[in-house]
Amino acid sequence: MRKFLTWLFVTPLVLVLVTFAAANRHEVTVSFDPFMAKDPALSRDIPLFLLLVLTAALGVVVGGCAVWLGQRHWRRAARRHEADARAARGELAGLRAQAAAAKPEAQRLPVPSGVGLYGPIGRDKQRATL
Repeated sequence: MRKFLTWLFVTPLVLVLVTFAAANRHEVTVSFDPFMAKDPALSRDIPLFLLLVLTAALGVVVGGCAVWLGQRHWRRAARRHEADARAARGELAGLRAQAAAAKPEAQRLPVPSGVGLYGPIGRDKQRATL
């Protein structure tokens, strides 16, 4: 189902991006010099679709970094809880080993043959067959 939904959304998105790229092939000047607007020293001529795609990709990366940094508290808490759980499991295993070593093995009594909880095996209180 996941692959179907991926194809359902990705295919139209790719078609829209390819159409957009074909329609916007003309070049635009991108300037990184805020002081000289007429003749910028740091400028580049790139296709418009490339500018928009790179801007969107940069936005995705910056947004992902912001979310990752914002969740550092939860990752730290998860690591701490995992360490506590690991320590508790180790302590429990040690206590179980101590209890097993200190407790002698219980002697089991044989089960009486032919007699169940309410009488003969295979019947309930009213002597109906189970």
